[in-house]
Amino acid sequence: MIAFNKYYNKFNILSVSLVIVSLLLLTFKGLNFGIDFKGGTLIELRSTDSKINVSSLRDNLSQMNLGDVSVKNFGNETDFLIKFENNENKNVIEEIKKNLDKSFGNSFNFRRVENVGPKVSAELLRSGVIAISVALFLMLVYIWIRFEWQFSLGAIVALFHDVIVTLGLFSLLGLEINLSIIAAVLTIVGYSMNDTVVIFDRVRENLRKYSDIKIFELTNISINETLSRTLITSVTTLLALLSIFFFGGEVLKGFSLAMIFGVIFGTYSSIYIANTVLVRLNVSQKTVLREDKN
Repeated sequence: MIAFNKYYNKFNILSVSLVIVSLLLLTFKGLNFGIDFKGGTLIELRSTDSKINVSSLRDNLSQMNLGDVSVKNFGNETDFLIKFENNENKNVIEEIKKNLDKSFGNSFNFRRVENVGPKVSAELLRSGVIAISVALFLMLVYIWIRFEWQFSLGAIVALFHDVIVTLGLFSLLGLEINLSIIAAVLTIVGYSMNDTVVIFDRVRENLRKYSDIKIFELTNISINETLSRTLITSVTTLLALLSIFFFGGEVLKGFSLAMIFGVIFGTYSSIYIANTVLVRLNVSQKTVLREDKN
């Protein structure tokens, strides 16, 4: 049996530190919002001339007064992703095409053009925040009904930990936040909750079964009894996500990376966050039996 409970205090200190650092990053550095939330125009180009590079393309576009322009390779050296701020000129795409044709010849194929206005982007950001908040609240209600309030508190603390630390990592690495990342965060919430519920079910069963074992030891027994299920679920999910990250293309990299972070943090928090809340609150057999009577 693995003595997970020996490391409760050490990992609690680590988790508190990660949350504090993540909150500081989110407060002072912020998130790198994509055009979904910031507004702007995105163009995906493919060049037929292998001599054209990011530097020459950026220099050319910077002369067009497009505002803050971002140019990077997208998948391979002949594919480029261009992003720039909102531009009031409705014919800006046609002007970019003419400018590129004049400078580089007819070397570009415009594969994708997306434009999001400031009003739409603000609404999308607000909707994303509301979606995450509602998901966390409904999870809290579900656990409160399904288990005792101590279990509910442990689960929601673990969920907040996973979401905040994942966003903190995105802030630290400067990764783009778009609608797919919001979808990933919502998926992380569900995954983490599912893992926590499995362990909590076993903790509650063991509380009824072993009246002479303290919660400190009981949580460790429950974690070990559900460990094979936790590892199988986490490893198989990670294998699929790693395949998407490495072979799914540039578009899916942000989503898969957020999910990879979420699976790792979700598995970790189910063991070292949710269960340690039960230990701190000194949950006992009396707690469960009292709730059963009610």
